Amino acid sequence: MASITDTETAAPRTIWSPTRILSLVSPAVWTLLVIVIFWEIAVRVMNVPVYILPSPTRIAQVFASYWPRLLINSGYTMIEVLSGFLLSIVIGVPLAVLVTYSRFAERAVYPLIVATQSIPKVAVAPLLLAWFGYGMTPKVVIVMLLSFFPIVINSVVGMKSASAEMIYLAQSMGASPWQAFWKFRLPQALPNIFAGLKLATVLSVIGAMVGEFIGADRGLGYIILVAGSSFDIARQFAAIIMISAIGMIFFAVIERIERVALPWRAPRNLPGEA
Repeated sequence: MASITDTETAAPRTIWSPTRILSLVSPAVWTLLVIVIFWEIAVRVMNVPVYILPSPTRIAQVFASYWPRLLINSGYTMIEVLSGFLLSIVIGVPLAVLVTYSRFAERAVYPLIVATQSIPKVAVAPLLLAWFGYGMTPKVVIVMLLSFFPIVINSVVGMKSASAEMIYLAQSMGASPWQAFWKFRLPQALPNIFAGLKLATVLSVIGAMVGEFIGADRGLGYIILVAGSSFDIARQFAAIIMISAIGMIFFAVIERIERVALPWRAPRNLPGEA
């Protein structure tokens, strides 16, 4: 027979009630489920033609039957997105450092960076295709052109947010310019840099679609164009789902890296919040 002390020190058992199980699912999932159910009912009740708006069950059927080709073309699109995104980091962050430390670069280069963003990338895409052909290179360049701007802007804002007093204090204690940058200015800028990276993940996917819409023989954008020419709207929705999944995956990866790099900025619920 267990003693009173053993009973008191025993770990409490977790009671898995239906409410607790349902609470483990993200509210976004429940919202999406409600939208899909409403969509399915509305299409069936109103007898909407498949070539105008297919039902979610029809899209699921096409998705299941067309899965191998969607997966292969998703791989091409992911390579374009990842290559352009990494290239935007390699170019954007050093450019932000240059603008931060050089008054001349800020006055000579920074306005041109802003001016380039006023040019529609759809207008530039045909030129890139003429210069680089119909391979992967023009798509990667378009992705880079779209995604490097938020990286540069947020990085510059973050690096300039370090107070002058902090930098002067570091220099007075014998810190070199590199040490002051690595120990003070860069950590101060990391939240802004990650904000720019997360925004750039979304723009990277958009850039890949722009490039594939202009000229491509593979990728999810190519599938959307081919399906649209035959009014296969269900296949278009299946490709759009894959595009959305790619964007969410890239965003989640950057967000995870941010939590590891900035553990002190992990979100915490305040008293009284769920």
